[in-house]
Amino acid sequence: MTEMAAPKLTRKELIDLLSAEFPEASHALGAYEIEEVWHGGCRVRRPFHQGALRPGGTISGPVMMAVADFTMYVAILSAVGWVPLAVTTNLNINFLKKPAARDLLAEARLIKLGKRLVVGEVAIRSDGDDDLVAHVTSTYSVPSQSKIPPT
Repeated sequence: MTEMAAPKLTRKELIDLLSAEFPEASHALGAYEIEEVWHGGCRVRRPFHQGALRPGGTISGPVMMAVADFTMYVAILSAVGWVPLAVTTNLNINFLKKPAARDLLAEARLIKLGKRLVVGEVAIRSDGDDDLVAHVTSTYSVPSQSKIPPT
């Protein structure tokens, strides 16, 4: 059995860096909870909030897209290190089931880690339910290390 590489950034380091780099963004301050990080993947919780519901009592699509995008970003940072200028170039979401009015759990894994592009997928579930409520594929552009300003 091969040993998995350690993440480039720990959960604590990610939380601290995100809070410092994006102080205006709610995800850096707690709208999302980074539960676990490993090299090329992570699990994020989006606590339920009544404001996330749309008519019909379902969690809105934009909320699920946002949690997927954030989760993918964290997974990428776990594999490449602190590259805050990494950006989404594509996000495709399939809504599979009406999510329950409870926390969302999103788990990302990277499929391809290239020099400039990273492709991954995110599985989103309602807390306590094994069935997927959404499946996401996403591509990010990661700037070359030489173009990253020093921190």
